Amino acid sequence: MVRGKVRMERIENTTRRLVTFSKRRNGLLKKAFELSVLCDAEVALIIFSQKGRLYQFSSSNMQKTIERYREHTKEQKNTSTENEEQMQHLKHEAAFLAKKIELIENSQRKLLGHNVGNCSFEELQEIDTQLERSLINIRARKSQLFKEEVERLQAKEKNLLEENARLCEKCELVPNNAKEKQKEIASSSQSTGSSKVVTDLFIGPPTTRNCS
Repeated sequence: MVRGKVRMERIENTTRRLVTFSKRRNGLLKKAFELSVLCDAEVALIIFSQKGRLYQFSSSNMQKTIERYREHTKEQKNTSTENEEQMQHLKHEAAFLAKKIELIENSQRKLLGHNVGNCSFEELQEIDTQLERSLINIRARKSQLFKEEVERLQAKEKNLLEENARLCEKCELVPNNAKEKQKEIASSSQSTGSSKVVTDLFIGPPTTRNCS
């Protein structure tokens, strides 16, 4: 015969409640013993009846098991407390950063000229001062970049001039040699021309010359 489903509520009949407690208690102690033997687990079971009577089971020393349980729960409590503190710290930090970002965005919008209708004279004066400082920094950076660019171009021009001078010196070697050879040829031709003998050309019958 199949037993019906038991409703999970307090049994009003006292006798029936005591009988049920006795049966379930013995079954629970038996299951705790079987679990400790089969699984080699450290099991401790404490039961107090309605009248305050104690029933317990321990697979080892009950006191040591209780102390171990307390240490374990204490570590879990400390860990949970640390986690809660870290979460609270992260929440505060996130809220602070969100507020700071909002202030920066508002300041940026004002610097761009937006939402300045509700600003006071002091706020507008502060915005004007910030813009002046930003403009000074921008001009200083621009001048620095311009100076660096000029120096770079001057260095590049200097390198090009030096390279051009080296190329010119290299190209002038051949013409100088050619000029020297031309001078040598001209001087040799002058020396041979001065050693030639000038003769008269006579066409006709031969004549005798009187020798004195």
